[in-house]
Amino acid sequence: MDQKLVEEEINFQKSDKFNLTMIPGKFARAMRTCVIWQFIRFIVINIKMIIVVGKSH
Repeated sequence: MDQKLVEEEINFQKSDKFNLTMIPGKFARAMRTCVIWQFIRFIVINIKMIIVVGKSH
């Protein structure tokens, strides 16, 4: 049987130790490297922090 191995399966076979590291998919890699998305997340997190700090005072 000739089976094609996907990138994730090859990652598990690289070393003697069993590697449980997850490899992000194309969408996750794109979102992590997109500057516009990172700026939007930055704003959302800052708004959440302002709300939390506002509740404590």
